[in-house]
Formats: sequence, C-alpha cells, structure tokens
Amino acid sequence: MFSIFAIKKGNETFMNVVEFCVSNAHHGTDEALRKLEQLPDIEVEVIEYGCLGNCGECFLSPYALVNGESVVAETAEQLFELVLEAIRQQEEERNALDKLLDDL
Repeated sequence: MFSIFAIKKGNETFMNVVEFCVSNAHHGTDEALRKLEQLPDIEVEVIEYGCLGNCGECFLSPYALVNGESVVAETAEQLFELVLEAIRQQEEERNALDKLLDDL
C-alpha cells in the first residue's frame, strides 16, 4: 500500500514532520494545519511552534517546514497542497536512495 505520510521499511517507519509557526497564522496557515491533522489515516506529525526562526518568510507568505525543508505558498490553500506534494516528492527521493543503496 502506498502512503504519502509514513514510510515503512521492515520494522522501521519514517515519520514525516510538518512544522508551522503560530506567528504565520495571520496568513491562514492554521487552517492548513487543521486540514493536515484531520486527514483520515494520516501518519504525519504536525507541530505548531511559537517561532521557527524564519521571520522574513513568516511575515511575507504562508509557509511550513516539511521534514526541515521550507515550503512557501501564496495562499494557505496552496500551502496545504504544496505540503502534500513536498511529502510525496521527499518520499520518492528516499525510495530512490533506498533502492540505490540496496543495489550496491
């Protein structure tokens, strides 16, 4: 079964982490956070911090950190979609790396 939210290899599971800045909520990111938390069968850790230390980005645009990588959008709705896309892309990259390492 394919899941964009958790990767299982043997008994190990890689948990995706999406971090939001509470100060960025004025862009509507609190709604994106709630949508991520409410997805059925989601296995992603959603964390909201008081500050993520990206004040310039935070002031200008909706953003989140997906597994430590910044994702920036024009709207909170677009941010939600880009977060899901970032998780998919990162999973594909991890799978490709795992395959490469397995083939060695």
